[in-house]
Amino acid sequence: MLGIIARREFITLLGGAAAWPLAARAQQGERVRRIGVLMGGPESDPEEQARLAAFLDGLQQLGWTDGRTVRIDTRWPAGDAGRFRTYAAKLL
Repeated sequence: MLGIIARREFITLLGGAAAWPLAARAQQGERVRRIGVLMGGPESDPEEQARLAAFLDGLQQLGWTDGRTVRIDTRWPAGDAGRFRTYAAKLL
């Protein structure tokens, strides 16, 4: 009787160990994508804010939600070519 119980426990343990990687993979969420946005004007410019809002709205209509399915990093070099290059390099 003792051998049967030990064998059952072993089989149960073995089955649980085999299923564990599958359960771990199933719990992983969808991969979060990253989008880098370089805006040409200053952050305080209402037109630039409207452009960014339209872009974010378009992404949301396509099912992309900032902070959930996509991470959006926005930089505002404000027409400064040096900062533009620096921000572009950091976003890459």
